[in-house]
Amino acid sequence: GLRTGVKVAVVDATGKLADTATIYPHAPRNQWDASLQVLAELCRQHKIELISIGNGTASRETDRLATDLIQHYPELRLQKLVVSEAGASVYSASELAAREFPDLDVSLRGAVSIARRLQDPLAELVKIEPKAIGVGQYQHDVSQPRLARMLDAVVEDCVNAVGVDVNTASAPLLARVAGLNATLARNIVEFRDANGPFRRREQLLKISRLGDKTFEQAAGFLRILNGDNPLDRSAVHPEAYPLVERILTTSGRGLHQVLGNAPFLKTLEPARFTDDRFGLPTVRDILAELEKPGRDPRPEFKTAAFRDGVEKLADLQPGMVLEGVVTNVANFGAFVDIGVHQDGLVHISALADRFIKDPREVVKVGQVVKVKVLEVDLKRQRIALTLRLSEPATGAPARKTDRVQRPPAGQEQRERKLRQPLPKHRQEPAEPRPGALAEAFARARRE
Repeated sequence: GLRTGVKVAVVDATGKLADTATIYPHAPRNQWDASLQVLAELCRQHKIELISIGNGTASRETDRLATDLIQHYPELRLQKLVVSEAGASVYSASELAAREFPDLDVSLRGAVSIARRLQDPLAELVKIEPKAIGVGQYQHDVSQPRLARMLDAVVEDCVNAVGVDVNTASAPLLARVAGLNATLARNIVEFRDANGPFRRREQLLKISRLGDKTFEQAAGFLRILNGDNPLDRSAVHPEAYPLVERILTTSGRGLHQVLGNAPFLKTLEPARFTDDRFGLPTVRDILAELEKPGRDPRPEFKTAAFRDGVEKLADLQPGMVLEGVVTNVANFGAFVDIGVHQDGLVHISALADRFIKDPREVVKVGQVVKVKVLEVDLKRQRIALTLRLSEPATGAPARKTDRVQRPPAGQEQRERKLRQPLPKHRQEPAEPRPGALAEAFARARRE
């Protein structure tokens, strides 16, 4: 924030809150140097590695502060990233946040959420009602109970597809895992806070009210990334560990020699390892998992690099080419954050050099894109952008060949009809195809 100060929260490797502070680097107090000293001391004390900056109010100004911190204290070896804080204010004022941090100020709860999002966005986003994040143009025009059920199902599918790091996952995230409920999820977090990170999956059986049946359902989705058994970081269920041991014994290799060794694993015949308990599909799945153990199926995390000196609408000029991130996609186009506290609109006609029916054919939320500024309306606080970087900005009329327009009504059908082959009785007689000998003579004549 500007007037109320920048809220700072420090979390450890498991997401547990370690410290908080409020600094005032911006107007009206302008305590820039003092703020740098506070941040440097926190970084030294808690051995900070990453700085997470929310993309809300004063984000660009705070990003400059983080840049100064990195330059003034190179020995700290810090890195910084700007993350979306969508829904953070909703979470900070929720009952869940009040239970998690009963003695913490609401604004500081939001800072904790922003810090944790850099560790695992999914772990924080599941704490927020999905529709509070903004999930579509018409989300308020449909049945709200049905929308909630559908979104909850999508979140659960995502959680179970990705898996959960049991040493960093929040209670709401753990509650989405198959076989677990809210009570068991809280018990896991309380056990972790009291005893430190889990080292083996078997430790989960020490959790209050987590029995053998629940362990059987949930264990395959709960990952331990730096534990004692490398298999605990994979999707291989503990019940299948004996099968892995049999594969290792048969191949005469150790686990570390096999994990990630795709060329060797592809030489194994899955049918050799089937039995009454493990069928061919299961064996194939396990061999595939051993090729890439613990691989996160989500794409690599990327963030837009906002241009220095472009921090507000008045800094924008038509013709500027900037990097931004897609924040929402609607039927009429896409909204892009370019770092000026106001998203710009890329109209559907400016998304590509071809005709498209749906903007989702070209862009998706979270995608990093390069855009050109077409027009800036300071009075109405609007920005017109284009993904067609060759398109001229306002003031230079676009050539007809540069414009992408919808085909006139009926044109597509007429063109499709023209492209269809003529009936046989109307086709022109085909010229006789020359034989191989004639082609050879023609080639020799050319040479």
